Amino acid sequence: MTPESPQLLNPPPDLGINLPPPRHIAIIMDGNGRWAAQRGLPRVTGHENGAQALRAVTETCCALGVQCLTVYAFSTENWKRPAEEVSALFGLLELFLASELPTLLANNIRLRAIGRLHELPPSALSALESTIAHTATNTGMSLVLAINYSGRAELEDAVRSVCKEVAQGTLRPEDFTQEDLQRNLYTRDWPDPDLLIRTSGEMRLSNFLLWQLSYTELYVTPKCWPDFGKEDLVEAIRDFHRRKRRFGGI
Repeated sequence: MTPESPQLLNPPPDLGINLPPPRHIAIIMDGNGRWAAQRGLPRVTGHENGAQALRAVTETCCALGVQCLTVYAFSTENWKRPAEEVSALFGLLELFLASELPTLLANNIRLRAIGRLHELPPSALSALESTIAHTATNTGMSLVLAINYSGRAELEDAVRSVCKEVAQGTLRPEDFTQEDLQRNLYTRDWPDPDLLIRTSGEMRLSNFLLWQLSYTELYVTPKCWPDFGKEDLVEAIRDFHRRKRRFGGI
């Protein structure tokens, strides 16, 4: 995962996209374990190759002009996995952050994170906060890691914040609107995703961005995440441009 040097990204050649990319792409990076099992490899090897896929997809999104890329890195349910795998995942997160920081800085990419971050292991949280701080003044694409994230937990936290406003007298219940809930979501700084990509063929949202995906276009591929590359991303964007988005209208 460690790049030899920071890489300045140019538009990838011969990808055949003449239309503007979605502003915001969200990805459920599924299938690392399955990919490893199919090859008789340890699950952690699948996660390592999944990190390489994330690097390639991030580079391509940045080069194409995507404004925000949000990836589902670790759900609140993933704590149920074996302790060794969870530990390896957070160790891999720390390696990813350390190795990718120079490239994030060189390409003006701002790292953000959403989820119940305070519950992360201290060393992983420290590495995450450090990388976020180092990229905070970047003005290009936002790379958002959903870590210890749950769509239901996000809504629970948002409702709790709204209830505090009501209790403090700064919001009357009869004045409550969807905008009051939305400004208390983890994702309040970004537009809702235009395109959701899910790898490994599973046809479910897995508790990801439940509020934000109301009118998002869905793209599911049978490929496991470590096999998902630049060409696959481009095909997903082409498919997105074949859709007619009506947002409930005619």
